[in-house]
Amino acid sequence: MIRRSRPGSRTDPSAADDEKRAVTVAEDGVRSLSRRARVRVLVPAVLRPVCATVVLVSAYFLLPFTTVDNLRTVSLLIGGLAVVCAVYVWQIRRVLRAEYPVAQAVEALAVTVGVYLVAYATTYFLLSYSGPDNFNEALTRLDALYFTLTVFATVGFGDIVASTEAARAVVSAQIIGNLILISLGIRVLTASVRWRRKPGIVHDSAAQ
Repeated sequence: MIRRSRPGSRTDPSAADDEKRAVTVAEDGVRSLSRRARVRVLVPAVLRPVCATVVLVSAYFLLPFTTVDNLRTVSLLIGGLAVVCAVYVWQIRRVLRAEYPVAQAVEALAVTVGVYLVAYATTYFLLSYSGPDNFNEALTRLDALYFTLTVFATVGFGDIVASTEAARAVVSAQIIGNLILISLGIRVLTASVRWRRKPGIVHDSAAQ
C-alpha cells in the first residue's frame, strides 16, 4: 500500500520522524544503504529476472509443439503479447509500491523483455514449423530465438529472411513492438520511479 501524506495534518512527532526517514529512503534509494544492505536489495533484484529468463528459455526449448497453421500461430502471438502487457502492468504496480523503485524498475524491464522475446521466438518457430516456406530456411528453436534477437537488436545479418506475407507481417509487428517497448515502455517505468520517489509518497512498511 502507498499513501500520500497530507500537508498540515496533525501527527505526533515520532510518526513525523518515521515519515521523514521513509521519504529520505525513497529519495536516496539504494545509494543511502550500507554495503551489506545494498547487496541484500540488489542480489534478489538481479536473481529474480535471471531465474525467470532461465525458466522461460527452458520452457521454450523443452515444451512440445504441435503442428499449427499460420492463423493459429498469429492468434498465439496475440495471446503472448497480451501476456506481455499483463506482466508489464503488474511490474509497474510493483514499482509504484516498491521501497527501492529503481531496482524494481530494472527487474521489471528485464522480465518484460524476456517474456516479449520468448513470445516472438515461439511464433517464428511455429511459423516455420507449420510452413517451411515462411522463411528462406527451416528454423530450429535456436534459429528462431537467434532471429528474434537480431530483429530486436536491429542488426539484421540477412542470413534468415521472412519469405511470405504472414512472416513479414509478424516481423513488422515485432519491429513496431520494439519501438514501443524501448521508447514508451522505458518512459513509463522512469515516470513510475519518479512518482514513487516524490516527497510525501510513503511506503507503509518503511513508516511502521
